[in-house]
Amino acid sequence: MSDAFDVVIGLEIHAQLNTVSKCFSSASTDFGRGHNENVTAVCAGLPGTLPVLNKHAVELAAKAALILNCDIQETSYFVRKQYFYPDMPKGYQISQMETPIALNGFVEFYLDGDKQRVHLERAHMEEDAGKSTHYGEYSLINLNRAGIPLLEIVSKPEMTSARQAAAYARSVRQALRFAGVCDGNLEQGSLRCDCNVSIKPRGASELGTKVELKNINSFRFIEKAIDYEVQRQIQCQSLGEEIVQETRLYDSVKNKTFSMRKKEEANDYRYFPEPDLLPLVLDPSWLGEMRSQLPETPIAMFERFTEQWGIKADDAELLLSERELVEFFEKVVALGADPVLACNWMTGEFLRLFNEDGTATWDCVPLTAEQFSGLLELVHSKKISGKMAKEVLEEMWGSAKQATEIMKDRGLVQITDDTVLIKIVDQVLQDHPDKVDEYRSGKEKLFGFFVGQIMKASRGQASPEIVNRILRDKL
Repeated sequence: MSDAFDVVIGLEIHAQLNTVSKCFSSASTDFGRGHNENVTAVCAGLPGTLPVLNKHAVELAAKAALILNCDIQETSYFVRKQYFYPDMPKGYQISQMETPIALNGFVEFYLDGDKQRVHLERAHMEEDAGKSTHYGEYSLINLNRAGIPLLEIVSKPEMTSARQAAAYARSVRQALRFAGVCDGNLEQGSLRCDCNVSIKPRGASELGTKVELKNINSFRFIEKAIDYEVQRQIQCQSLGEEIVQETRLYDSVKNKTFSMRKKEEANDYRYFPEPDLLPLVLDPSWLGEMRSQLPETPIAMFERFTEQWGIKADDAELLLSERELVEFFEKVVALGADPVLACNWMTGEFLRLFNEDGTATWDCVPLTAEQFSGLLELVHSKKISGKMAKEVLEEMWGSAKQATEIMKDRGLVQITDDTVLIKIVDQVLQDHPDKVDEYRSGKEKLFGFFVGQIMKASRGQASPEIVNRILRDKL
């Protein structure tokens, strides 16, 4: 980056709403269907077809707007956004313009330990377009996606770095997923991001020419694409070249952006009121009821975990990276597990086994919260060592066995009796008098050697904490 310029970034996040049918037709939204199977006459834009608004889509859009701290418009309107691409066969997209379902709002998140806030301009409902796949001289059109309900969340142009923009986008996805509004599946395109990037001389009040980076579906690519585009614009300025208002695409393989088309202005779309849909009027009492039932936000969970339970910030962020992971964690804690201990094991051995298991999914975790909580209780009460607990967890994974049952079968009982452990320590020191002399002459690294010998002699069953205490006293 150059010290001579300020970077100005705004994001438009398109989130598919978790409905089973499309925004204005009865066609399925199931991603797993074959090409062009989720298509009705409405999706195909056949003459004479009429849209019927999906009530559940409205509920999810309002819920998302509340989660994002927006002001809900009790009356909003749909419009036709006129443009033709093969993947939008009726020649226009049903969207919202001057009067969207929500205005204003903000998203809070932590970046490098600092709490940050990005303000929103609006959130509006619209239908998705189909998908074009290009093969050299020809393209194939899949209309399965055409008509899926979207919520477009538009930030204010106030972000100043690619890292901040990526962190904001992650926080929006997290909030929508935790509220059950959008599954946030980036690979399937359930959540996509357009980045508006401009530069201006340091301290100038007037914004520079805006360039839009279209349809980026990875937080890492958001960061890399913005960084590249900022450098490209700075280079244009240094060479005296004009920065053109346009839409560009990001090539993740070459790590560069390239021009797609000249950026349209609002009047190019010839917006006009959608004649086939009535105004969308929301009942204030219904909105009040929905507001009272909102789930805890991810940032509130983060602050509860770190401030009340003493969990490290990095560990809390990892827990909150997946809704199902943090739900499992909360169940384990509710069963009596120590929060910090549970977090350490969940972000460590639990996630390792989950990632190594080729069949595990968040919908079907091969371990119950009751099993895991029982294992943690044995660790907490020092009835089992950490090393033993890892062995037990591996055997529990994918089985219905409890930790106590596995311990009994394998004879895994931690030795905590001082009298027994003192005998083992004395024997080890007696067997290695030369090492004892070396340690006492200053080679303190040999302490680990003695611990290893003691654990070997006890077949791994000695309490490491008690062994360390006794060994230090003896030496």
